[in-house]
Amino acid sequence: MEIAVSPAGAGLEDFDWRVSMARVEGSGPFSQFAGIDRTLSVLEGEGIALDIAGRPPISVTRATAPLSFPADVPTAATLIGGPITDLNVMTRRSRTTHSVERLVVSAPVEIKTKARATLILCLNGEIIVPGTEPVHLGPLDTLFPGPDTACVVVQPAHDTTLFVIRIGGITGND
Repeated sequence: MEIAVSPAGAGLEDFDWRVSMARVEGSGPFSQFAGIDRTLSVLEGEGIALDIAGRPPISVTRATAPLSFPADVPTAATLIGGPITDLNVMTRRSRTTHSVERLVVSAPVEIKTKARATLILCLNGEIIVPGTEPVHLGPLDTLFPGPDTACVVVQPAHDTTLFVIRIGGITGND
């Protein structure tokens, strides 16, 4: 399921950046994308072990940090204990960069959004973004603050896991 892509309407061959979720039902090779960097996070399930370019497998679980790796090298996946749902962030290396941060919040927190684009995915729980018209996010809802927003304050209703995705430009391309 695509969450966001730039430019709007771009396909797998011509995006600058793409954020999506997918259900992975079985082990096997990952699709390769020339010139793309990717970060994978596990949202649901036990986890996945990734063999990236023949190196020793790296396990990605709900408890580990998101894993960044080049999407243009051979990568094989082995499910650890059944199907998973993942969060996948991909950027075209020649045009954009990205970072993915997992935050567990139980009190109001300020999230800096000074990037070309910032997305805040609420994995579980509920958050409120106060303002003249407060925004409520529930499980798997995503907030995409505008480019003029320097920061966002989020107030969790209780312990909540968020993924903060920041898309940056390459110097000279902005």
